[in-house]
Amino acid sequence: MGLNDPQWGNKNAGGPPDLEEVMRKLNAKIQSLFGGSGNGGSNKPVGTSGGVGLIALIVALIWIASGFYIVEASQRGVVLRFGKQVEVTESGPRWHIPYPIESVELVNLSQVRTIEVGYRENVKNKILKESLMLTDDENIIDIQFAVQYFLKDPGEFLFNNRAPDDSVRQAAETAIREIVGRSKMDFVLYEGREQVSADTTKLMQDILDKYKSGIVVSKVTMQNAQPPEQVQAAFDDAVKAGQDRERQKNEGQAYANDVVPKAKGAAARLMQEADGYKQSVIANAEGDASRFKQILVEYEKAPGVTRERMYIDMMQQILSNSSKVLVDQKSGNGSLLYLPLDKLIQSTTPSAADIAQGVKAAEQAAITAGSNEVVAAPRASGGALSRDREAR
Repeated sequence: MGLNDPQWGNKNAGGPPDLEEVMRKLNAKIQSLFGGSGNGGSNKPVGTSGGVGLIALIVALIWIASGFYIVEASQRGVVLRFGKQVEVTESGPRWHIPYPIESVELVNLSQVRTIEVGYRENVKNKILKESLMLTDDENIIDIQFAVQYFLKDPGEFLFNNRAPDDSVRQAAETAIREIVGRSKMDFVLYEGREQVSADTTKLMQDILDKYKSGIVVSKVTMQNAQPPEQVQAAFDDAVKAGQDRERQKNEGQAYANDVVPKAKGAAARLMQEADGYKQSVIANAEGDASRFKQILVEYEKAPGVTRERMYIDMMQQILSNSSKVLVDQKSGNGSLLYLPLDKLIQSTTPSAADIAQGVKAAEQAAITAGSNEVVAAPRASGGALSRDREAR
């Protein structure tokens, strides 16, 4: 049967059903569901306006229902009206004017995000254009580190960042290059790694805040810091040489700490001994001078007696330290002579006190002999004294 056949649409002809009849039955069923009359088998024509209104109502309800959304506890909802931010919603069930008037962007604020600088996924996968840096002492070092961050302002994060990870990576690279460029190589590699991480974190945050990125830098972790592989062997030799230098300096300092105090102590002791000897010599000289003055006063009063007494005292001091025994044979009467042999044997070995006494006696004799009058007087009266010595 062709489409131009006049029997097309006739329900008794066995052709396809009439569209008006189908719409009428569908409308009747819908109206019966909502409590209306379904027209039964009436041949009264029913218009399609009621069905279209119902469909529009359903579509409107679906459109309104599409505005409901749920914000989780770790998220914030940014409501956009024709692309412009109108509000930020907290967690819970929310509703906004459906698309295309308003839309919602859900932003996770508690999620910790991580980016790598100088490597990707593994420190062995180095990216040299990011990791090679120049220090203040003009040395090249290879640094790989990771940056952890999270979001603090969802609006700034959505509207001020086209590629957040790239922005954080560029800020991190800029910050650490500035910090390393102001530091020495040994400081970055060894004792100052924590300080470099802290300074980099602070400088990164300042940069990101200046651009209003809505990002908070949580931590900068230094994964690896070393000289370039091409100069690693030479750097190890330089480090060993520096360690040997420090060790030798420490050993030299320890030796100096041991020798210098001893030398200072010995010098102080010698100074004290010299000062004591000086005071002793001065005191002895002053005592001898005082004694000489006293002897001079007595000599002026009785020259002969004073000379005789000085002579006797001197001979007593000299002969008391001698091991010889003088015997007067002329006055001997044949009696038994007693010799103190034990005393003589002991006296053959002079003690330190005897030597000091003899030295003192010699000094006194020298002082006495220093006076011309005192020395000349015994020579003038040598007759009586010589006779006395011969008698002895």
